[in-house]
Amino acid sequence: MNLDGQTAIVTGAGSAEGIGFAIARRLYALGAQLAITSTTGRIQERARDLDPAGKRVIALVADLTQEAAVQELAEAVLQRTGRIDILVNNAGMAQSGQAIESKPLQKSAYQDWLRQIEITLHTAFLMTRAVLPAMTQRKYGRIVNVSSVTGPLVSNQGSAAYGAAKAAMDGMMRAVALESAREGITINAVAPGWIATASSTEAERVAGLHTPIGRAGTPDEVAAAVCFLAAREASYITGQSLVVDGGNILQENKSTA
Repeated sequence: MNLDGQTAIVTGAGSAEGIGFAIARRLYALGAQLAITSTTGRIQERARDLDPAGKRVIALVADLTQEAAVQELAEAVLQRTGRIDILVNNAGMAQSGQAIESKPLQKSAYQDWLRQIEITLHTAFLMTRAVLPAMTQRKYGRIVNVSSVTGPLVSNQGSAAYGAAKAAMDGMMRAVALESAREGITINAVAPGWIATASSTEAERVAGLHTPIGRAGTPDEVAAAVCFLAAREASYITGQSLVVDGGNILQENKSTA
């Protein structure tokens, strides 16, 4: 896969050990020019990590829940590079310094519910809508949502809002796939299971040990799936979700027995 000459946007790439930055790192290695985003200034550090010379990476601080900010971001990328070929919607679950506590639905505050839908679903909607005109004009585009097995396929206690947002992302994806297929644009999802990142809890790390493969996945393994769907070669795949979970959803018994 060669992405020379293409421009990719990766949202939620601020953590050095996160899925978003792993995706950005792999896209950069494949030759793409990148625009990476986060809600904090640490995205500037990630840009320097990838591209010390500052020639192929644009770092943008933006709150992607704000419609105007998303539009400004898309316009800034187009002004700088003249094109948007790839969008990876990775932002979601939590924003820096604004973690949302997992609670049973009965005990959940309505504002927490709204916030989770906003940062996970609305960001993907706004970013997708913002890049579609440029992709449609050039009759080419690859959109990849970082979804989850949580919501579309399985769930956990305390994950009602997050699961609802991720399931809704898949529903949106299928509609956009139908709307944009004749324009040379594909939209797909990668659905990670237990992935070891800097934000993983001890319970999540333990859960990863009970997958059929016997370990949690890595951000790089998720990134490999994303980059396949973002490549020219994935031209006949659209509206689909690729599960990256070590086979975990296959097994009924997830105990140590």
